[in-house]
Amino acid sequence: MNIQIVKDQAAGGRAGFQIFQQALQQGAKVLGLATGSTPVTIYDELVASDLDFSHLTSVNLDEYVGLGADHPESYHYFMQQHLFSHKPFAQSFVPDGMNADAAAETKRYDDVIAQHPVDLQLLGLGQNGHIGFNEPGTDPASTTHKVALTASTIEANARFFDNANDVPRYAYSMGIGSILQAKEILIVAYGAAKADAVAAMIQGPVTPEVPASYLQTHQNVQVILDEAAASQLA
Repeated sequence: MNIQIVKDQAAGGRAGFQIFQQALQQGAKVLGLATGSTPVTIYDELVASDLDFSHLTSVNLDEYVGLGADHPESYHYFMQQHLFSHKPFAQSFVPDGMNADAAAETKRYDDVIAQHPVDLQLLGLGQNGHIGFNEPGTDPASTTHKVALTASTIEANARFFDNANDVPRYAYSMGIGSILQAKEILIVAYGAAKADAVAAMIQGPVTPEVPASYLQTHQNVQVILDEAAASQLA
């Protein structure tokens, strides 16, 4: 793992932008994208740049089950607001949260990934070590699957919804095996609340209890941390 420690999220955005820019210069055609607060400063830098994505494909990590693309808390909507409306791609794929047939939707998305192998995959890191919606205990060989969200994840997401009962209980997510197929992975983490997960990801054993620890088995991982997130590293 190549680890960069930065001052704050703004500096992390600039560092992440450099990795995206380098990937494009090296011929990347497919970008794996993530949602949440962590990647926003990277997307801000991409939007402000003169990089052209109109010939590229994007493939997103995950989506809530039961939220349509126009729902303001859907990941379709997030990507449209933060990136796609400013920097259109030739084609963009996000799991279809409104497809109630989990077997059909997960197979469709596995086919998307097979047809569009990811050159650079962006990830955030959960406080429990999850990547995508792959919670502790997920099979490291997993491909796209329907996930029952943990109580802690549901609680963390509740702040985005007017009513706690509206928080989705399931999501479609790339599996750990899907993520590890990417040629290059960029994982970003900020804040002291992520420090234990960062240390477990980088220095702990490779274990299903810390899904991000499987990144130790990948040959090309870039890590961007602020000082607080890096505070538990030896």
